[in-house]
Amino acid sequence: MEIWHNPRCSKSRAAKQRLDEAGADYTERRYLDTPPTAEELDHVLKLLGKEPWEIARTKEAAYPKTLEHDRAQWIAHMVANPSLIERPIIIDGDTARIER
Repeated sequence: MEIWHNPRCSKSRAAKQRLDEAGADYTERRYLDTPPTAEELDHVLKLLGKEPWEIARTKEAAYPKTLEHDRAQWIAHMVANPSLIERPIIIDGDTARIER
C-alpha cells in the first residue's frame, strides 16, 4: 500500500493517522517532493476510474483554466505541477481511492 501524502494538508494527515492507527503496512510518498511520473499518474487515474481534470485541485494557481480535456496534456501538466493532484491518494494493489 502507498499513500500520496502532503503533510501540510489536514485531510492527508488524517488519512495517514487512520492508516497508522490500523497498523497498516504502507509506504508514504510525499508527492510534492517526489512527483509521480506520467506513467504512474496515468496508472493511478485508471485505478481511480477518473480523468486527470476530475482530480485536479481547481483553486491552485497552476490550475489550467484554458487547457482542453486532453488526457496526455493534463497528465503532463499535473506531473509538472503536482500540487494540482487531489490528496491524499491511497493505492492498494489494483485499487486506488482519494481519501476525502
